[in-house]
Amino acid sequence: MTSMTTLLECRGLSSGYGQVMVVHDLDLRVDAGEVVALIGPNGAGKTTTLLTLAGEITPSEGEVHLLGAVTTAPMDKRCKQGLGFVTEERSVIMELTTRDNLRLAGVTADDAYELFPALRALHHRKAGLLSGGEQQMLTLARALCRRPKVLLADELSLGLAPLVVARLLEELRRVATERGIGVLLVEQHVRHALDIADRVYVMQRGRITISGTAQEIRGQLTEIEAAYLSSFG
Repeated sequence: MTSMTTLLECRGLSSGYGQVMVVHDLDLRVDAGEVVALIGPNGAGKTTTLLTLAGEITPSEGEVHLLGAVTTAPMDKRCKQGLGFVTEERSVIMELTTRDNLRLAGVTADDAYELFPALRALHHRKAGLLSGGEQQMLTLARALCRRPKVLLADELSLGLAPLVVARLLEELRRVATERGIGVLLVEQHVRHALDIADRVYVMQRGRITISGTAQEIRGQLTEIEAAYLSSFG
């Protein structure tokens, strides 16, 4: 961890959709240079948490602090302040080439290829013809090359082979450490997430039920998987 500066934090956060509350009284923080994993079964409220932290959903209670200040700004303004958000749906434009997808995101191809050298050979290929792993590399490269201070990443591994997942997460870990980015990662591959995370929050029914270092959570993983993560298999 490169710093103990807290980049993103929420206190007493509750949010949902209309009158239906999904997240309840959430306390969570992400420091500079660390990867924080948010894990839990499907429907636990993980994506709703990310959307609220990003400014897409307005909380009903509590506060979000971005870069040390309370924010109620919408997502576009938070992104301009240094927030990055990779959603579970890949953000690439299928009809554009790899190069044009990078250009559209305002990042240079050389920066992207430094992060993911495998993309260089795909420079002129349309994104729709890339494999799922290649599309996700492109998505992550677009986000990281904007040099966010905080990155929210929702299910990077969705539909990908374990080796590809490991490659993506290892790169995310490296960039977080080297650039001091704070990463909040929602990940269904719990063991992969624990391999790169500094700290972990376990969410169940919209509440944080367990939190600790990755080492502490790994020691309880059998019990956690049995109690909370049965939907992961």
